[in-house]
Amino acid sequence: MGAVHLRVYRELPEIKALCIADSDQEKLAAYPDLPAVNDYRALLGKVDLVSVAAPTTAHFEITKFFLEHKVPVLVEKPITVNTAQADKLIALAKKHKTQLLVGHVERFNSAYLAVKDSIQNPLFIECTRISPYPNRSLDISVVLDLMIHDLDIISHLARSRVKRMEAMGVKVLSPSEDIANVRLTFHNGCVANITASRISLKRERKIRIFMHNCYISLDYAQQLAAVYRKTGNEIIHDIPDIPKEESLKKEIRHFVEMVKHKKFSLEDTVRAKDALNLALKIQDKIRRR
Repeated sequence: MGAVHLRVYRELPEIKALCIADSDQEKLAAYPDLPAVNDYRALLGKVDLVSVAAPTTAHFEITKFFLEHKVPVLVEKPITVNTAQADKLIALAKKHKTQLLVGHVERFNSAYLAVKDSIQNPLFIECTRISPYPNRSLDISVVLDLMIHDLDIISHLARSRVKRMEAMGVKVLSPSEDIANVRLTFHNGCVANITASRISLKRERKIRIFMHNCYISLDYAQQLAAVYRKTGNEIIHDIPDIPKEESLKKEIRHFVEMVKHKKFSLEDTVRAKDALNLALKIQDKIRRR
């Protein structure tokens, strides 16, 4: 993910200079044209903002260091390994009035943005996020790695607290869960069925939302959406014209604009902490089962 962040920053005209930090000398050697350090602390005084795309277990330590020195941070999801650490980072950002954004990239997906205002009072949500076995993020379960994206979006759409959950998961190739399924029932009656897997032969990221007289199908990967509405005795089918743009690029540009124009808000960061809290409860439910 660090390499992907770096590529995006290089494409933004607002960014005049880049510096990278990594404890792996081989990774640094891949960018001979950039100043590089082995210790992230050495970046202090050289940068106006940072992206933290380290293993999740290192998120708290690195992000805390930069916030303490009033350097804005975009940290990849999940924000930290537990909510106590997340609370400390949010408190630090608030204390120093320093921007802190968490990389929940699907919030910036063009297809989601095209239909989200049409989603009112969902009754049932079905979500599938599957991919082949990765070579990253194996220090955390598939719940914290993949499913958390959908927990963040679905909780926002349901606009209600979780009343009940049923969850199961299986460790297949790594020390933590590689496939998981959860069924959430919210206090307002909405039900969501979510599946996440990192041991599939194909890649799929889709969500289907059912409302009164309306059904919306959304493909995150292809940035496509289809809307079906009942009007009288007819079903009207609409496929919105969605300009496609890389979600991560939109997210990083948003972060850069926040810093450039000194916009400060922790609303999205608190939402990221709430998504982590729900993901941890699901993970705990799976392991107790």
